[in-house]
Amino acid sequence: MNRPLDQNAQPFFAAEHIHLHLGGRAILNDISLTLRRGEVLGIIGPNGAGKTSLFEVLSGRIAPRSGRVVFHGQDITRLPLHGRARLGIGRTYQTPVVPEELTVGEVLKGARQAYAPYCTRHHAEWACELVGFAVDERTPAQRLETLNRRKLLLACLLMRRCTLLLLDEPAAGMINAEIDEFDHLIRVLSKELNIGVAIVEHRIELLETIADRVMVMDAGETIAEGTLGEILADRRVHAAYFETVDE
Repeated sequence: MNRPLDQNAQPFFAAEHIHLHLGGRAILNDISLTLRRGEVLGIIGPNGAGKTSLFEVLSGRIAPRSGRVVFHGQDITRLPLHGRARLGIGRTYQTPVVPEELTVGEVLKGARQAYAPYCTRHHAEWACELVGFAVDERTPAQRLETLNRRKLLLACLLMRRCTLLLLDEPAAGMINAEIDEFDHLIRVLSKELNIGVAIVEHRIELLETIADRVMVMDAGETIAEGTLGEILADRRVHAAYFETVDE
């Protein structure tokens, strides 16, 4: 007997057959992925594999040549970055750039009032507490170290209750103790708040603790996908990512 489909198990975010050309060169070639709420998808690959370019398409900064992006059943392929942010898609970048001329309080206020409906101070306080950001509002943002910069940027996204996070190398510039704290935070966001997370990361040890699935890219294509153990046993992954092939 056929069992009814579990609607909660269906992917709420998907990219289908994405092709991207820039400057006459193929950057992404038939990339597809799915992501469910509460799931963490790790994305790895050598430099130049197309990982950040994929995030440019998923976040709406660049439109693909062909293919589509679907969020909550809605085709958002032609929806720009700010439109996707309003739907609940948040993105962070490899370098955690903050408005250095502002104080922490001013950054949070700017995020609260970025677009209507405005968020209250309560929303901002809730988000800061959630990510463990406990810095005086009068502190100049330029004085923040890497971990607190990333926490501040996450708080600005989370106060608007985003349901999807695209994190591009979030552990860059962190020491091991900070990475441990950050991977715990990602687990809280994904499992307790039911947020879908796609994360580009070179640190295998971080993905080992948080990723439900891992996708490997090389030269703009997906060459493997599965659990971390499965992809680490794949000869194509060793050849492309680790530059060695077992004899």
